[in-house]
Amino acid sequence: MYDSSTQFDFRDPHAGYSQLAEALGALLTGEHDPIANAANTAALLFAALPEINWAGFYFLRGRELVVGPFQGKPACVRIPLGRGVCGAAAERRATIVVPDVNAFADHIACDGASRSEVVVPLIERHVLRGVLDLDSPRPGRFGEVDARALERIAGIFLGASRFGADH
Repeated sequence: MYDSSTQFDFRDPHAGYSQLAEALGALLTGEHDPIANAANTAALLFAALPEINWAGFYFLRGRELVVGPFQGKPACVRIPLGRGVCGAAAERRATIVVPDVNAFADHIACDGASRSEVVVPLIERHVLRGVLDLDSPRPGRFGEVDARALERIAGIFLGASRFGADH
């Protein structure tokens, strides 16, 4: 069972992410709605991870990503596939870590305070559902450990959620 009083310790990132994955699994147990699960996943990530200013989801609708549940300042609502970090990760179907968003040629700035970003595509049985996006005000905040751990988090989210015809 999920305990909202849990304090996450990321001094050891592997241990912190392992604890976070376990908490997310418990939090999503028994719930299959992707919007509800995205809302709780974004809230947990935002509360648990140090030095982030945005955590949330974009879901694929046709040829664009549409903002879903998130935590942070208001976000860009629609992102075409291939545009920005989110659109590039979705189109490539690969996680993208951007240490300095100002150096990413096609970065879309929703929050001017964001300096680094990581985007994980949400792929369920070879079907792209959207992306998980995290921003930080600190340059270089995300690395390979974060990327792999967030791919695991995305997998937990996808495993719990049941996407219907309208998702």
